[in-house]
Amino acid sequence: MSHDGVAPRAVMRSVVFLTAGALVVPALAGCSSDDPAGRPLAAGDVARADRTSIADGGTLRWAVDTVPDTLNTFQSDADATTTRIAQAVLPSMYRMDDRGRPVRNADYLESAEVVETEPRQVVLYRLNQQAVWSDGREIGAADFAAQWRALSGEDTAYWTARNAGYDRIEKIERGKDDLEVKVTFSRPYADWKSLFTPLYPKDVMGAPDSFNDGARKKLKVTAGPFEVKKVDRKGDEVTLTRNARWWGEPPRLSTIVLRAVPRDERIAALTAGTLDLAEIDATGARRIVAAGPRGESARGSEEGGERKSEPDGKGEAERVSAPLAGPLAAGRSAAHALRSWAVANGSDEDAADKEISARKQQRKAAATHARQQKTLSGFEVRKSLEPAYTQLALNGDEGPLADERVRRAVARALDREALAKAVLEPLDLPAEPVGSHVALSGQAAYADGSGALGAQDTAEARALLADAGWVPGGPVDQEKDEKKEKAEKEEKAGKAGKDGKDEKDEKKGDKEEGDTEEEDGEKAAGAEGEKAGSSDKSSKSGSKRDDDGTYTVGEDDAAKDDAAKDDAADDDKSGDGGTAEHLAQDSTEHTRLHRDSAPGAYAPKGTAAPAQAENAPLAKDGKALTLDFVLPSGPGSQILGAVADRIARMLERVGIRTDISTVDDESYFTDHIAAGEYDLALYSWPATAFPATDARPVYAKPVPSADGSLNVGQNYTRVGTDQVDQLFDQALTTLNDAKRAELLRKADSRIWAAAGSIPLYQRPQLTAARKGLANAGAFGFRTPVYEDMGFLKKSARGPAGTPAEKTRKPSVSSSAR
Repeated sequence: MSHDGVAPRAVMRSVVFLTAGALVVPALAGCSSDDPAGRPLAAGDVARADRTSIADGGTLRWAVDTVPDTLNTFQSDADATTTRIAQAVLPSMYRMDDRGRPVRNADYLESAEVVETEPRQVVLYRLNQQAVWSDGREIGAADFAAQWRALSGEDTAYWTARNAGYDRIEKIERGKDDLEVKVTFSRPYADWKSLFTPLYPKDVMGAPDSFNDGARKKLKVTAGPFEVKKVDRKGDEVTLTRNARWWGEPPRLSTIVLRAVPRDERIAALTAGTLDLAEIDATGARRIVAAGPRGESARGSEEGGERKSEPDGKGEAERVSAPLAGPLAAGRSAAHALRSWAVANGSDEDAADKEISARKQQRKAAATHARQQKTLSGFEVRKSLEPAYTQLALNGDEGPLADERVRRAVARALDREALAKAVLEPLDLPAEPVGSHVALSGQAAYADGSGALGAQDTAEARALLADAGWVPGGPVDQEKDEKKEKAEKEEKAGKAGKDGKDEKDEKKGDKEEGDTEEEDGEKAAGAEGEKAGSSDKSSKSGSKRDDDGTYTVGEDDAAKDDAAKDDAADDDKSGDGGTAEHLAQDSTEHTRLHRDSAPGAYAPKGTAAPAQAENAPLAKDGKALTLDFVLPSGPGSQILGAVADRIARMLERVGIRTDISTVDDESYFTDHIAAGEYDLALYSWPATAFPATDARPVYAKPVPSADGSLNVGQNYTRVGTDQVDQLFDQALTTLNDAKRAELLRKADSRIWAAAGSIPLYQRPQLTAARKGLANAGAFGFRTPVYEDMGFLKKSARGPAGTPAEKTRKPSVSSSAR
């Protein structure tokens, strides 16, 4: 799971948002039209090339988020880099194909099949006879058995993060020869293909100490195309080199350097020549697109106006013959540029000198920018859709959302298609909402189950709320609201520690930063950077009362008209960043009428709204229907904020108000999502090829613990049913693929009907890749094939510096030069 956060099997990457540049989506071979699984919405984009066209040698420098704390993927602090390393250096019995389905890895397995089902399920693995560990020992049953014992959960001395599947194994034994491994299960297990990927040597799994500590900092024995040469935590990089004992297709690259580079520094690293491959945000992608041939022709001269030196009668002052253009005038209006030119050539010598000096600095910055763009022209943006989706989570534990009717009303108020288009259309990616909780389009278990809940329907949403007792414009107990506001003010006062001037300056800075980010495009959610601090920032969405509780007659109609205008604008804007621009504008709160600024009559406090005000605030038992909408506040969370603003406006139209608050990234999951301190939230879950195993804990019905607390597992919405649990349990024991997929689809329909979480859109993936780098980029569903990566022969080693010599990481400021 991520907002961007930690997923059950891997750490998910960032939501990104692009507002400019046309990037072609790779086509994918079609699938049968009667297959409910359909096909992936977008294929991977890795510049596929035949191995014969790739040069032998070279070093790939690949940006990662971290140097991992552990190299053991089965420990709780394993992250995405841990997984990436394991894929390159350890055996995997199965890997994912382009449709997100498991396929046998022939480098390790000659075959694997269920050979018995009664009285016990038995799977017989036949290993590749060439498969050996880097110390020369054959991979065999002893390694399988050691991993089973370590992960079965029976020995608590092993500090494991999960034991799903391994806890169902009864025994592991050698088959008729050393190449056969016979695994007998105590209970049927449909997802047996998920096991032993990765497979660690018995040296790691054989004892608790070696499992807990031995594989955290180094892996002495491996069995992949690469091996771990060095983990340099001070230098923030992990170096992988060719495994001399590898029996498969030889790696084309000599070395892979996984270099930890914060996402907001990656463009600087690319321009400095220290990276060849990096996931980037939309702003960086836009710069790379602009640096390409199409971008260059569109932007014209990088040098601005032509200049010449003219004696002014007093010496050395330089005059400029034309107003600045291009990057020199970025962010400046035409009038501003013309005024600057006039001042530089005016009769006021002091002002002219200052203006000329400023223009020289601008020209220097433009030259630096031009050099960076020239470097970036050697890269291209490869893109696909991540195997992950963003959802709206509804906390059904307590409050208004504990009522299923209210949750269903929230869901029916959402236009999921509009939300998907707002995020994906500016990227020129397929803008289809996700239709399943357990799989993504193209995967075996996928089918659009949203019909169990119903499409967007404002009238139906209002009817559900009315049935739940929420009355439009109903009287609100002012005392309750005043107590709540007082408590909030006291809490904020306790945290402040700043005078009013500091707060004003901070707000001004936030506004300026927000304006810049909207202009530059959205950053990747969850990217590393400065945290927002401990103070929370919040905004009320659509409050229909003034601070004194007065209802303004006619205000609801005005809001409704605003909403209609917004909808019309949404329909008009498309392509070339139009939707993205509108999405950024949506983050601005609507202008509201207030008692002191709007003409008209004012009703006393607590008076119900007029009956004709269809989207008037709802109330019940003297309490307004206002939902706490919690979001992360760090860099990269802007896209979630923009999506939340749109959701808030959709809910406002049915009378639901939202209180949007942003909290520190580090506390977002621990103190809010996991703790249940929210009503609405946005975060992501990864797709999995094994939903019967991996999706069950996400949607399992919470159960009371012995101490009376609620054990929610990974079901942070606290919404679950016995029927959903039963369907997952049946799927987990159903070995027939088609029947299992049908059970999972039924479970998904029940999850939709319960309305605990609403899938919105599949997340985009943008990757900057050096031109000439083959078989690497935006992988989509597919597991990377590390031995096939490399540089095409005419650019085998890339630019100077491709070999992994020691280089100093660029600073954040370098990206702004």
